[in-house]
Amino acid sequence: MPVVDKLRLEEALQDSPQTRSLLSVFEEDEGTLTDYTNQLLQAMQRVYGAQNEMCLATQQLSKQLLAYEKQNFALGKGDEEVISTLQYFSKIVDELNVLHTELAKQLADTMVLPIIQFREKDLTEVSTLKDLFSLASNEHDVSMARYSRLPKKKENEKLKAGVAKEVASARRKQHLSSLQYYCALNALQYRKRIAMLDPMLGYTRSQIKFFKKGADMFSKKMDSFLSSISDMVQSVQEELDAEAEGMRVAQQDLLSVGESAYTPDYDAAAPHINRNLIQKAGYLNLRNKTGLVTTTWDRLYFFTQGGNLMCQPRGAVAGGLIQDLDNCSVMAIDCEDRRYCFQITTPTGKPGITLQAESKKEYEEWICAINNISRQIYLSDNPEAVALRLNQTALQAVTPITSLGKKQDSLSPSQDVKNVEMPNDRTGPDEPTSSPDTTELIAPGTPIQFDIVLPAMEFLDQNRGSRRTNPFGESEDGRKEEEADSLLKQMFVVRFLGSMAVKSDQTVEVIYEAMRQVLAARAIHNIFRMTESHLLVTSNDLKLIDPQTQVTRANFELASVTQFAAHQENKRLIGFVVCVSESPGEDSLSAYVFESNTEGEKICYAISLGKEILEARKDPEALAQLMSSIPLTNDGKFMLLNDQSEEDSAAHGDGQEESEA
Repeated sequence: MPVVDKLRLEEALQDSPQTRSLLSVFEEDEGTLTDYTNQLLQAMQRVYGAQNEMCLATQQLSKQLLAYEKQNFALGKGDEEVISTLQYFSKIVDELNVLHTELAKQLADTMVLPIIQFREKDLTEVSTLKDLFSLASNEHDVSMARYSRLPKKKENEKLKAGVAKEVASARRKQHLSSLQYYCALNALQYRKRIAMLDPMLGYTRSQIKFFKKGADMFSKKMDSFLSSISDMVQSVQEELDAEAEGMRVAQQDLLSVGESAYTPDYDAAAPHINRNLIQKAGYLNLRNKTGLVTTTWDRLYFFTQGGNLMCQPRGAVAGGLIQDLDNCSVMAIDCEDRRYCFQITTPTGKPGITLQAESKKEYEEWICAINNISRQIYLSDNPEAVALRLNQTALQAVTPITSLGKKQDSLSPSQDVKNVEMPNDRTGPDEPTSSPDTTELIAPGTPIQFDIVLPAMEFLDQNRGSRRTNPFGESEDGRKEEEADSLLKQMFVVRFLGSMAVKSDQTVEVIYEAMRQVLAARAIHNIFRMTESHLLVTSNDLKLIDPQTQVTRANFELASVTQFAAHQENKRLIGFVVCVSESPGEDSLSAYVFESNTEGEKICYAISLGKEILEARKDPEALAQLMSSIPLTNDGKFMLLNDQSEEDSAAHGDGQEESEA
């Protein structure tokens, strides 16, 4: 016998769109079978009831038997054994058509009754289980919607527990109904064969018994055929019994799982999180804006495919593209007092879609998976190994490296930094080729600051006196005068990643080490939130400006910037070292790390040009020579030579001005 298509009971709990799509194929097959059964029953009832029209009735039955081969069953047209058997029966019906008389009792007991029982018992049972499954699925969706709207306040723990219990109950009910429905559909594939063959077997035997002449004519050549059909029906029945027992045992095993399989966020305290994923799939809530202030959340099935985030609603045959994840960033956000929300941001810095996971484990795994995909790990030969190596490197990054060999392993000897440094920088002209020990650059255990906070003493110094000054370190008049006198102005969109104290500014290696430790600490502690600012590079200083309020968050004199460099691999990372005098004869060094929407080398070039202008101001002849070597704008300011300025300005939006100096 050919292999019978079956629904996998193990996939009933997950209830994925793939399982629903396969379920729809079985439901379509059941609908086709129901239609065909009704037609076959009508033909048999016509044979039973129409004694005077027996010839026409048997002809119709013969046609219906031949029509089985032409039925467009969703799971296939049927096995050839059943088709060939029905075709042979059709020939027998045509031969016996001239011999038919009253067969009311025999036909009622052996032909009409089995097919009626199949329709009223088996097909009706499948239809009833389908309705129960639909009700349980809708109830589960309603309970999940209530669970997703739970607030994060701790005083609602009793309410959260009640709703979680309701979700578990609804999920258990849906699981039970789906298992019963799947088992009925699987069993229907066997009963379909019996239902098609058994009535015809009874019909033929009734004909032979009723007509002695027919028995004399056909009994000898029909005995072996009918015996083989009986054996085939019996073998199908045995397969059905074995399959039913196997499904019963599997159903009991699947229902014996603990509460963790039904309760969302069951292990919220200590979830087991896989941070090396390069693909992910599951249900998420998608935030949709329906009006100026109104939003809706839709529970949809999301999965990653290469560098794309796909979405597949229930009933859809395939998924559709939602977001291109290459070079995107993802961060946790607070949204409408919902838990486990995160947002995907496009490479240009534009906020993308907002999603909500149902548990802490799913929430963190989705963020890690999107981060891994955004770095295009999936394009490597062994993406799982690359993701594991990067995460192990992040775990080791919080522990200071004291061995020079380990540092050389982490950095490729062929890497180079393309930035321009001034003669007054503290980098010596003859630097050693070997990398310095990390403990000479950054002290072990140095704390990392992940947000820009104005120091308290600086705030107090700025607000002493009768005149109110800007708390961020500059007055309005002084600020305007400095901006007017500045020969260079260049604006960049950056996101602050972190800052930390360093011990040396003699080499750019201190910037690379600070980048490594800041990024590693963010990965270890799951810090995805970043502060976006506008970095204004002038010939006097560097300013971090709030893009919303235009308030200066931080101000660094250009003369105090002793080192600056872009990352060797990730060109969007930029860092610089600032030297500040705390007391006479004592200086403090701090490294600042940013992520830019443009290449970090462009920012380094702007800083280098600003330091050149600052140095040339001391000598009018040098300043004149510098102004003659670099193009100027119409207002007499330096213009940066940038081949990609037009592309960058278009990428950052219509509101940004052209880069000028």
